[in-house]
Amino acid sequence: FYDVCKYGSFSKAAELTYSTQSSISKSIKKLEEELETKLFYRNPHGVELTEDGKEILYYVEKAYGNLLIAERTILEKENLEKGKLNMGLPSYISSFFFFDKVIDFYNKYPNIEINLMNGSREYLLGLMDKHQIDFIIYSSPINDDIRNTDYSVEKLCSIMYSFFCRAEDYEKYKHIKSIKDLENVPLVLPLHGTNHRKFLDEVLVKNNTSVQKSINIHTSEGILTGVKNGLGVGYIISDIVKNNDESKLIDVKEKLHTEDIVIIYDKKTLTKAPIRFIEENLNIKIK
Repeated sequence: FYDVCKYGSFSKAAELTYSTQSSISKSIKKLEEELETKLFYRNPHGVELTEDGKEILYYVEKAYGNLLIAERTILEKENLEKGKLNMGLPSYISSFFFFDKVIDFYNKYPNIEINLMNGSREYLLGLMDKHQIDFIIYSSPINDDIRNTDYSVEKLCSIMYSFFCRAEDYEKYKHIKSIKDLENVPLVLPLHGTNHRKFLDEVLVKNNTSVQKSINIHTSEGILTGVKNGLGVGYIISDIVKNNDESKLIDVKEKLHTEDIVIIYDKKTLTKAPIRFIEENLNIKIK
């Protein structure tokens, strides 16, 4: 049942589990008879879960995750000659804040398989609930999204947002001293609907400022590329550009958004590899 859900079809599940489609079909039919319900609808592209199937999958995924944790607990010896490290975090955090720590860990423990998964907070919390990732590194506020009371949340660092431009364009934009000065300036901003843009829009409204010309990009990497190619003044985490010779920060008198980067984990499900990473590379003691 789990493999059919994972691969989306009876034939694909049979192929990847070294079985036959007929044996998979018989197993599912027997399961449906035992549970007295239909678990899948067949469609031209494979299968789709029924409502009962979706409910069962939720518990099966958690059970399967527990089995994987049990296996990892045995495999991950103290010397970490085997094992996995699965972490969830948005791309801007992995690219600009913690990738050097991942490299350090990989160099020290080259036999550990490392998986970095990106996604929304809700998506990553869902993966952790199913034990498919070990911990999440994300920006606050996040407490309202956490329903599992076993999860611990600890602060790693604080970040602040700022405006910036290409170093070669600074003369053109150095007159900017306040939010109001940005009204007629071409801007490279976070996409509408993102948390980063929501906080910026609040500052713009508070200061009676209307953006006249902007290009809106979902990722920090894209905003950096846009500014680098001369599209205008960007809005990004200041730490990303403050040590960059190609960019220059633009200070405004208004207070811009600040937030904390936190780690979320459940110590009861952490195996040796993630514990070692958290303690050695993030300087957090798992008690």
